[in-house]
Formats: sequence, structure tokens, C-alpha cells
Amino acid sequence: MEEGLVASMELWPGPWTMLLFFLLLLLLLVPVLWGYSTSAKYFCKMAFYNGWILFLAVLAIPVCALRGRNVENMKILRLMLLHIKYLYGIRLEVRGTHHFPPTQPYVVVSNHQSSLDLLGMMEVLPGRCVPIAKRELLWAGPAGLACWLAGVIFIDRKRTGDAISVMAEAAQTLLSQNVRVWVFPEGTRNHNGSMLPFKRGAFHLAVQAQVPIIPIVMSSYKDFYCKKERRFTSGTCQVRVLPPVATEGLTPDNVPDLADRIRHSMLTVFREISTDGRGGGDYLKKPGGAGEAGP
Repeated sequence: MEEGLVASMELWPGPWTMLLFFLLLLLLLVPVLWGYSTSAKYFCKMAFYNGWILFLAVLAIPVCALRGRNVENMKILRLMLLHIKYLYGIRLEVRGTHHFPPTQPYVVVSNHQSSLDLLGMMEVLPGRCVPIAKRELLWAGPAGLACWLAGVIFIDRKRTGDAISVMAEAAQTLLSQNVRVWVFPEGTRNHNGSMLPFKRGAFHLAVQAQVPIIPIVMSSYKDFYCKKERRFTSGTCQVRVLPPVATEGLTPDNVPDLADRIRHSMLTVFREISTDGRGGGDYLKKPGGAGEAGP
């Protein structure tokens, strides 16, 4: 009886054999799914996108650590991330970079569609500019540590008092260290082909520091990327840097009008560059699309 049990256990494959078997099975299935399933392509591409960024963060950490937490480390991250667009066949057409003030600090505001916004950001990121990000990113393993070393400003959006104090500190940093900040004023990713109402933190920051606001608009990704449809192909994204908006002499009472005015101008440009045949297709003409959204 015992001999039979031992023999059956010896015949049963061990954990490493089972793992190897499943890996080989996965390697066989991936090409099949890749050829017949758009969704499989989407998940594979997104998995590689996120995994590759984490891998690059691991490589960047020891290099950035030599300088410590420093906004200049953002140049290292940018250099390491610029090539990703070529891996995915995404062409970025940039116009208006001459609108960036050459020396003074300022606040950049940009629309927020998906994690692919990172590609557009790295393409046009000016010197000494760091994003303001949600605090959860700080705990995202190597990516969080790399961002911290690059001087990224983290905000706990669930704690209003903490966010206000961080913004006040950021305003002082803008002026004292000649730093620029990049903010996504929608506050979260927006996949519906329009722009969500803008949160006003970025505009309060600019008014408090009395520095200009530089709006940046990225065209819709709909012709090559759609999370709902599980579609991720190659395509073109247009990036427009708009003229700076002055804040000198403005007060907190002017912030609501300032935010609405900038959102309206950005949404107008978004519609234009997303319907020219290269930045989003005809979806804007459909009911409920950005073409029918109000400013």
C-alpha cells in the first residue's frame, strides 16, 4: 500500500515542472490569441507597457539616488522613457513649444485620458518641470521611488487640508527654486472623449505664485487606443502647447472664471485636433461625444 502511494507521488509532477508546463502552454497560446483576438493584443500590450515602465524605474533608481531627491532627476526619467512611443508605433506631432517661457516658473495644465499621457508628457516636458500626482503613486514600488527621487509632488486628494498645504508649499518652491509643475486639472483619467470639469487647485497655485499657466492639449487616442473596446494599435497623437495665460494681479476670487476660461480654450483645441483625420476620428460627431459637450 505504502509502496503504491510513494510510486504515485513520484509520478505526479513537482511544482517547478507544473510551472514550466504552464509557461510553455502560455508561450504557445500567446501567438494564437495575438493573431485572433484584439482583446488579447490589448492586454498583452498594456501588461508590457506597465511592466516595462517598472523595469526602467528599477534601472533609474540607482542613477537618480546619486543626486538624491532632485528635480533634475526628471531629465533621467524622461530620457529613459522617450523610446516607448517607437515600441508601440505611436507618432507624436508637437506644436507650440515656443510658448514655454524660457526662464521663469509656471504651471502646466493638461487633459488626462489614460496612462498613455505619459508619452505625450515626456515628449514636451520642459526643464525643471515635475508633475503633481496622487499620493497612491508613491507606494507603486520602483515607479513610486523613482518619481520621488525626481521631485514629483504627491497630494492626498482625500484630505483637502493636506492638499491645500502641499499646494501652498509648491507655490513657494516654484518661486524659490525656479521649478515648473505639471497638473492634470481633471483630477482623474477621462475616457469619454471630452474633458471633465477642472478642479481648481492648479489655478489657485498659479494665482498664489503669480506665475503664468501653460495649457497643453493632447488629441483623442480613439484612432489607436480604446480601453472600453480593448483596442490598442498604432496611430498619431497631436500635442499642442497653447500660449501662456497671465495671472499677475489676479486673486482667489478670479480663479473660477480663470479655470472655466482655460478649460473652454483647451476643449476647443481638443475638438479641432481630434477631428482632423489623425487625432480621434469621427466619434466626436456621435451623440454624447465631445462634439456635443459644453465648455
